[in-house]
Amino acid sequence: MTPLPPLALYVHIPWCVRKCPYCDFNSHRAPGMLPVDAYVDALLADLARDAAMAEGRRILAVFFGGGTPSLFPPAAIARILDGADRLVPFASDVEITLEANPGTIEHGRFDGYRAAGVNRVSFGVQSFDDDALRRIGRIHGGEEARRAVAEARAGGIENVNLDLMYALPGQTVDAAAADLEAALALAPTHLSHYQLTLEPNTEFAKRPPVLPDDEVVASIEDLATRMLDGAGFARYETSAYARPGRRCEHNLNYWRFGDYLGIGAGAHGKLTRPDGAILRTTKLKVPANYLARAGAGGAFGSAEPVDPDQLPFEFMLNALRLSDGFDLALFDARTGLDRSTITRPLAIAIDRGWLVRERDHVSPTALGRRFLNDVIELFMP
Repeated sequence: MTPLPPLALYVHIPWCVRKCPYCDFNSHRAPGMLPVDAYVDALLADLARDAAMAEGRRILAVFFGGGTPSLFPPAAIARILDGADRLVPFASDVEITLEANPGTIEHGRFDGYRAAGVNRVSFGVQSFDDDALRRIGRIHGGEEARRAVAEARAGGIENVNLDLMYALPGQTVDAAAADLEAALALAPTHLSHYQLTLEPNTEFAKRPPVLPDDEVVASIEDLATRMLDGAGFARYETSAYARPGRRCEHNLNYWRFGDYLGIGAGAHGKLTRPDGAILRTTKLKVPANYLARAGAGGAFGSAEPVDPDQLPFEFMLNALRLSDGFDLALFDARTGLDRSTITRPLAIAIDRGWLVRERDHVSPTALGRRFLNDVIELFMP
């Protein structure tokens, strides 16, 4: 039998101080008093129900996402991690990432998070330009971002990612360059650089701001690649750059079509059964309903098998984001399908100059990365 994929854990904390107008994640404005203890109890009950699906595997990475996970104090994060480790043991070198906003009201003491087990922090900086931050609805300023990174380092967390957003309303190429320079001055180990897009069911979708045109966006993308490459960052995924040895293991597991348990309101998971069937899990989305289920007992969501016809598309949706591409043996192992099922779309993509194949290794070209959605669509059933 083919070994089961590596396993990670995603923990969703669904509350924010204020919801950003561009955000389409399952996030909700925090009530006056967060139900921290009740939610931690619910998370651990949720994981206890899912633990059998780990099938004896250890968790290689934990990711606290949201929402704003750093609204929860270090003691709550410690209780989640301690309880999770008892239910599904962690690998000895487990990577534990906490997403945090730079505002001082949105995070606890970083030495406390470090003592809880967090060894990587991802800051949602988005920009260092105070005017730009106001235009996208953020409540922190550039100086707060600088101070938060310094506090994380002082608290013993050296592995720091910065999220930077580009193509902001009214942003010029020079302004985007200034953001990158400010980020590099803080010497992060990892940088996520992604384009602002107008997602359905967001405030920006209802009242769209004026965004930079395609020519400006392309110039920013080219500039970012040159600047980050020159600073010693390797682009290993569509929007992810890392210093040597600092790639995000949790996200790499996604992109390699690994498995992950998802707990928390609205969390999703992917799990492979010993018989090869792949399940997608979805948890109750509304926090109040999720918390109520914890008191009532029973499942926190549903698990549905993925149609095998969908697996080539789902695999490529992840694997083709990787700059280095993937081995066809990984496709075989993670989908349970024979690689002959993708012979035709693969040949078309190669013929169009979007992908290259060297023996059994497939990787996107520069052209393929630019037209990635078109490439992936070739693998739809």
